[in-house]
Amino acid sequence: MAHHLVVGAGLIGRPVAERLAARGDTVTVATRSGTAVAGATSLVLDAADPAAFSRAAAAATTIFLCTNPPYPEWAAQWPPIFSAAIAAASSSGAGIISMGNLYPYGSPAGAMTEHTAETTTEKKGLIRKACWDAMRAAHDRGEIRAVEVRASDYFGPGSAGTAHLGESFFRAVLASKTAHVVGRPELMHSWSYLPDIATTLIAAADFTGDWGRVWHVPSSAHSRDAIADELNAHFHSTGKVSGYPQWLLRGLGTVNPMMREVWASSYQFTVPFLIDSAETERELGVTASLWDEALFATADSYRPDPRRD
Repeated sequence: MAHHLVVGAGLIGRPVAERLAARGDTVTVATRSGTAVAGATSLVLDAADPAAFSRAAAAATTIFLCTNPPYPEWAAQWPPIFSAAIAAASSSGAGIISMGNLYPYGSPAGAMTEHTAETTTEKKGLIRKACWDAMRAAHDRGEIRAVEVRASDYFGPGSAGTAHLGESFFRAVLASKTAHVVGRPELMHSWSYLPDIATTLIAAADFTGDWGRVWHVPSSAHSRDAIADELNAHFHSTGKVSGYPQWLLRGLGTVNPMMREVWASSYQFTVPFLIDSAETERELGVTASLWDEALFATADSYRPDPRRD
């Protein structure tokens, strides 16, 4: 029986663990606080501690790295977490699946594929690029088996209020108010549905072909203006979307570390930002959920009464 170590129990780690347990696999979920997840064993773990990480992974066949530090802490936390994960995969022989994002690619000139050059100059993108480079190098040396699954901005029931297509966006539009967003809301942007992210992570773990590569979560591309229009038509609301001026984001960043990082990566919303997952879909057999079903399920999760017409 497969034994999986899932590091992180947030919006991605929890459903991954629950699905693995539901299919009969043995699952251990490791977090700083020992978060309980149905069907899994809970473990308290500092993921930056290589000895503790290696002990946690000793019996694992697969490690899912699904933790995500706050933006301002990426520089301090990500490198030691990846180093510890590499050490744990090496000592245990477990395959490792890293949950990643599109930041390493930088500002795109077109749709980003699994083989797009990683040309970022932004700090967070450089951090994630360096971490994956280290993991892939360990794979190429034959020390571990590793892949990275990359998603665009996520959405789904329960998505955080800080998400670009999260609680604050849906509640504003559904209340016929204005959703204030980063960047230009008329531009096309790819959105990754949380259940599809979990599906792709598990499919990547089950893949019997070559590892040491990047997979892309199948996603759907829509402008936020179009999303608001679709929500208004379905829920009889009259919400609108307005983009924060870039100068305002930059100004807020001078006094707020989180807003400084939001501004630094706001380029993702000033140009069309599209993900191409054709190769992943072909090789892993995964597809994006139907857009309308995913969007309305997410919106329903934020309505006072989901049963209301």
